[in-house]
Amino acid sequence: MPPGGETVVGKHFRFVSHLLALLSFIATPLAADEFRSPSLTALRVDWRAALDQLRTEINSRPRIAGDFIFVPRRSVSRYDPRAMPALVQLNAVSSQFFSGIARSPVPVLLPFDAAAYLEAQRNGAPAPPALSRYQADFNPVDMFDAGPAGYSATFSLEPGAGDGMPSRVFTRPVEVQITGSALVYDIADPLGGKGEPVKPLATTYPDLRKFIREGYVRYAFTRFGVVYVVSVQCLDSVAKPRRLACKEAYPVVERFLKALRVAGGQRMRPLMDIASNVIDRPTARSPDFSYRPSGDIIPNTGYRKQGGHPDAMAYAQIRFPLEKAPAFVRSQSYGKRDKSDGPTSYPWRDNFCESRSFEVWQCAGGYGHQGEDIRAAACPPPGEGREPCDPKQRGVVAVRDAIVIRATKDQAATLQVNSRTEHIRFRYMHMNPHAMNADGLVNGRLVTEGEKIGVVSNYLDRPAGTSLHLHFDVQVFTRDGWIWVNPYVTLVSSYERLIRARGREVGPEIAVTAQPVAHALPDDVIKPDLREGSSGEDN
Repeated sequence: MPPGGETVVGKHFRFVSHLLALLSFIATPLAADEFRSPSLTALRVDWRAALDQLRTEINSRPRIAGDFIFVPRRSVSRYDPRAMPALVQLNAVSSQFFSGIARSPVPVLLPFDAAAYLEAQRNGAPAPPALSRYQADFNPVDMFDAGPAGYSATFSLEPGAGDGMPSRVFTRPVEVQITGSALVYDIADPLGGKGEPVKPLATTYPDLRKFIREGYVRYAFTRFGVVYVVSVQCLDSVAKPRRLACKEAYPVVERFLKALRVAGGQRMRPLMDIASNVIDRPTARSPDFSYRPSGDIIPNTGYRKQGGHPDAMAYAQIRFPLEKAPAFVRSQSYGKRDKSDGPTSYPWRDNFCESRSFEVWQCAGGYGHQGEDIRAAACPPPGEGREPCDPKQRGVVAVRDAIVIRATKDQAATLQVNSRTEHIRFRYMHMNPHAMNADGLVNGRLVTEGEKIGVVSNYLDRPAGTSLHLHFDVQVFTRDGWIWVNPYVTLVSSYERLIRARGREVGPEIAVTAQPVAHALPDDVIKPDLREGSSGEDN
């Protein structure tokens, strides 16, 4: 079997199946106001190959090799953890540092050398050990989440850390992210699957490809039938003290890849492919809610005055992110150009592809806003029987049961859903980071759908850095990693459920056209800081 864990015939069959599904979708166009759910491919995990790799890694430390049991238990179900006792033993060790690692249905690859750690313990190493010694000098994990679709983790490498690493101009720790997933979203992505080989790592990762997309350098590969993507946020520019150049990130990522070991995970029942379907919407009609079509941005506000990108996909069935209606999806940066109505009135208008310096594959020219600006309604004039209204206390809520991804310095909070049917992220921007810290909205926090997680604010690098609004965006996991998709229809659909009535689409139809995608940020649009949750411009 090839390194990816899938035969050539199997790959061909899967390709033909998806091609037929795509042709079927094209042959049956949607009505103007119908929305679809996304389709997802479920990958089959080769756990025998994972056990073979684990056995090799454990046998490299003869003193502890005899402690692991690799003989399968024939008397139990193959999905019973006892069927693979070596993995149970490994999970027991790794869970000290990566909580919940046994919940991953895919082999968890991390820069953690469990065999070396156990051997050091056997030799009487002091406890607690300096974990970076067993993680190729990477710091203890900043975030780890494992669930029914796979796992994600974030590590960092301090400036100057690591033997043999080149000197770096960048003055902050480099953050490295890894995700392994058995679920991948099927999106019509013209750039998907591209990249260049990494010759020094070709023996270890035969299908490894390196590419720069949407502000990240990414290294994607398959192993045990699973898609893994390692990424670092960077700028395709020259090195400067406050900017991590992608060329500076290359050796950090390659050090990370060389250090990857099987750290845990557990065989579970295979996931199932998810078909795209027309979604149900309320039958009652709203007397006032209206919205312009997806892709119908304000004229001349796209990158180099190009238009938007229509997308009739509701990527998830979510709770609307603002606590109460009415609320309005309208442009924050170009609202004065929209003569159809005021900033807090209907109809809604898509602003996903408005001109920004962020790479967005769906937008013409490859640049866009990444998400949608949402405003709460203005407070009504005080009157008898009306509830008190403070424009600075309009609630923001969790759109789903999820885990929070956010370091204490981040200006954004990301909620990740990891289930048997979804692997998706929702990002919130402009809430005050100090208030989020005080509320414990940081890495690892679990939130429930509808739970209040903050208020609509105006933070952008500082208080009052922008107007009062929420920037909301969506990322789905693909074979290229986490990719931004247009959340406009997702928001329309969720708002209809909030008000329990169907909106009315108004305005011109938008023709579906292919969108070119850029590879890197041109010099004239690079901003000082594009870390997730921090930007040099209004989002």
